[in-house]
Amino acid sequence: MQYHNKPYDSLKVGDTAELMRSCSVDDFYVFANNSGNHNPLHLATEDGDGDHVNEALAPAMFVGALISAVLGNILPGAGTLYKSQCFDFVERAHAGDELVSKVTVLEKRPNREVVFDTIVTRVSDAAVIVSGQAVVIAPEKEMVFAEIDLPGLVVKRHRHFDAIMDRARPLPAMPTAVVAPEEPNSLGGALLAARETIIQPILIGDPDKIAAAATEIGASLKGFEIVPVRDHFSAANAAVDLVAEGRARALMKGHLHTDELLKAALRRDRGLRTGRRFTHVFVMDVPGQPRPLLVTDAAINIEPDLETKIDITQNAIDLARSLGIEQPRAGVLSAIETVNPAIRSSVDAALLSKMAERGQITGGLVDGPLAMDNAVSLAAARTKGIVSEVAGKTDILVVPNLDAGNMMAKQLTYIANAEGAGVVLGAKVPIILTSRADDDKARLASCAVAALHEARISVASGGV
Repeated sequence: MQYHNKPYDSLKVGDTAELMRSCSVDDFYVFANNSGNHNPLHLATEDGDGDHVNEALAPAMFVGALISAVLGNILPGAGTLYKSQCFDFVERAHAGDELVSKVTVLEKRPNREVVFDTIVTRVSDAAVIVSGQAVVIAPEKEMVFAEIDLPGLVVKRHRHFDAIMDRARPLPAMPTAVVAPEEPNSLGGALLAARETIIQPILIGDPDKIAAAATEIGASLKGFEIVPVRDHFSAANAAVDLVAEGRARALMKGHLHTDELLKAALRRDRGLRTGRRFTHVFVMDVPGQPRPLLVTDAAINIEPDLETKIDITQNAIDLARSLGIEQPRAGVLSAIETVNPAIRSSVDAALLSKMAERGQITGGLVDGPLAMDNAVSLAAARTKGIVSEVAGKTDILVVPNLDAGNMMAKQLTYIANAEGAGVVLGAKVPIILTSRADDDKARLASCAVAALHEARISVASGGV
């Protein structure tokens, strides 16, 4: 697209131009960062005036700046400089509103000064949001320039996790056996989830170490049950005992190795086996993506065979449904999107897809093999001629092995600024896995994901 400016000598009184702009929540976050105006009235996640409603009002100067887009791009266009601008803020715009900014030449003055009438209106009801006048110095000569390809912006905002936590908070706090919360991060994550009423933690481990961790983070342990156990092996088994007794409906990993916790969960006597393999799912909130991405298996099954991949896929579909995705789309990944007998992952993917067609995997759509590009990008899928209900719209990425899954999850976290919630499925209760590197948002989200899944399992089994 090319823009033609209109120099001073070509301007006439009555000349007019306009632009339309849809306001988004992310626009207001970008404005807050650029301007330094962090007024919570403008931020969708905040209640800025204490009325228990998150307003997401458009910042007044954001709306006013829409006038400058018309003056700088169209009329007079390139080379225009502001001299003054007055505004009368008549109404308020909100995220989701479509606004039209319009300028009209009122007067031409010496020294290339031009006076414009300026107005911004809302499309839905024609309400005037801002009116006023601008005085600019118009360009001296005619210019043509191509639309500038500005760098894209991605707002580092984790709205998917916010929505998951909003759904989990109204649930009764889930009794959770927290195993060895003996250092600040693991204890702090459990206590934070308790403050958010997502879990009701039962702390199992060395009481002296738990108390020292609490002192380090300045937290009180008053009101929390502590089960004193001096070693990690005994702590993990005590936690599984609490599940067997019906006192806990989830496990949460603290400061111990994952295999120590899973070994206790897999014990034959009063363990947590269900007939399915234990599998791990990362729920990833990737900024800029329209939906959360589930990556599986990235932490437990190293080189899964076809039988294990069936459980990996089914467990992930079940979890996605617990998160409110009615018909999850599972894309089974390989290096290519065609079946090649020399690439085992492509053959497994095709078999999983056919098994889903025949009802051996239920609750969602499964397709594969898909390469990463056509799994997440509709444009890539169309370019390669892939006709599929899954390609380009995947909710679940079923990876070939643990290497691929773990690298993908960490790439999303450290390169794409994603947050990841980790949960183990296939047991009688969800097992919350957190890492020392997880921040508060990831720890909370892991607990919220587990709580939502446990609630759906409980309803399905006739519980409360």
